[in-house]
Amino acid sequence: MNPPLVLPESYWIASTEATTYPAAADTVTTEVAVVGGGIAGLCTAWELARAGRSVAVIEADRIAAAVTGNTTAKLSAQHAAIYAHLRDAFGTAAARDYAEAQTGAIAHVAAIAERLGIDCELERAPSFVYTESEEGVAAMREEAEAAREAGLPASFTTETGLPFPVAGAVRVEDQAQFHPRRFLLALAADLTAQGARIFEESRVTGLETDDGTHVLAFAGGGEVRCDQVVIATQFPVIDRIKLFARLTPRRELVVAGAIPESADPGGMYITGEQGTRSVRTAPYGEGRRLLIVTGEAFTPGDAGTAERLDRLTAWTTERFGVESIEYRWAAQDYTTTDRVPFVGELSGDDGVYVACGFGGWGMSNGVAAARTIAATIAGTPPRWAELFGPGRFHLLREGGKLAKAQSKVVGHFIGDRLPHAAPSEPEELAPGEGAVMRIGGALRAVYRDEDGGLHTLSATCTHLGCVVGFNDAERNWECPCHGSRYAPSGAVLQGPATSPLEAHPHH
Repeated sequence: MNPPLVLPESYWIASTEATTYPAAADTVTTEVAVVGGGIAGLCTAWELARAGRSVAVIEADRIAAAVTGNTTAKLSAQHAAIYAHLRDAFGTAAARDYAEAQTGAIAHVAAIAERLGIDCELERAPSFVYTESEEGVAAMREEAEAAREAGLPASFTTETGLPFPVAGAVRVEDQAQFHPRRFLLALAADLTAQGARIFEESRVTGLETDDGTHVLAFAGGGEVRCDQVVIATQFPVIDRIKLFARLTPRRELVVAGAIPESADPGGMYITGEQGTRSVRTAPYGEGRRLLIVTGEAFTPGDAGTAERLDRLTAWTTERFGVESIEYRWAAQDYTTTDRVPFVGELSGDDGVYVACGFGGWGMSNGVAAARTIAATIAGTPPRWAELFGPGRFHLLREGGKLAKAQSKVVGHFIGDRLPHAAPSEPEELAPGEGAVMRIGGALRAVYRDEDGGLHTLSATCTHLGCVVGFNDAERNWECPCHGSRYAPSGAVLQGPATSPLEAHPHH
């Protein structure tokens, strides 16, 4: 049995009931199969079911429990400082399209919550991106101007509700925050009431097309046959979707603790400084708010996660006077090389749609993706569909980042196999420690559990063969190339990998 993780479940998961939808068995036939039960998948399924289509949601674990269950849950059109980038890279019209897609998503969530009577703690609040350095002020002023040009109610300010001074900030009015699990579990219940089917613990391992019918294979046998497939798994789990090179994984840590209502900073905040700091609060009983702080962004598999967690905890307690951290968890997402998500039909692959690359802003982007795909399937794609289309490639805008991402992947693929990779011996590991080391000429991922037992696995990710690294805060193995994550037993915790790390018992 694995020792308890240093990072237990998120507040969103801890404060809602677990789901118990059945696993898929035998052959499932439906018009549309949606792979992935996070916000993008569930909202896409809901839009399609409402339009009268037969839909099946296929989730590898439990719905709204992976990335969506570990989000910060800001429902905002302000995605850090993105509008100056969008204006410069794509033009003002594209920046307006992006803003309209996000703003429409916020309004859509509010309308659904009202229509279905969902108490998801939806609160309207201003959102801020800020800098603490004078050197960052010019960029904040430029971002405020670009966001205004894109149609957002944005302004530059030096006044915030934070308990420390800022040099400058972009304030955007009337954004939102909510409890994502409360919203999505109610949406799932409404989905099944409409006749849609939800299957949990059903990991998709492959996609074939047979005479115009798409066939999805499951890890445990069985299949789904459908006319259309939506891959909404954050990172596409199907190898024939050639987006791997254009998606970079990023993981962030989250800490949360109670503060008095009077200490609420009154909004949502983010800075790219200090390895990212993102702040919001949520209702937390009489006279209190739960302060949720996200940050310390890192590449999965990088060493030193526990140190990052200590830094984030110290920052939160020092800056906000939080007396005790009540929740700790981690979030993961992927960024595209041009910072715009991939949403829509894959060119040359009739009836296969994708939604991924949300860059840490999956709440509004996930809902926008659902609306985009549902409208496209209905034959009425929205104006912003072209901006988000997965077939786009802008060499001048993406070339440098694409080359950098690929050189990093090659470094992990080849460099990690060199003799310097791991000189350690299994006997040197303390309980709760893990390391990649060379044993008998092969790289092994070795972990010592709290009882002293050794767990030895192949260190090669089963997705595309990169070498995994150990996360010492969550006590699992992570692939730095594409973000697959594995338990100490080798079981897949998060794709795109679909098969476990091979066990090599240590003698």
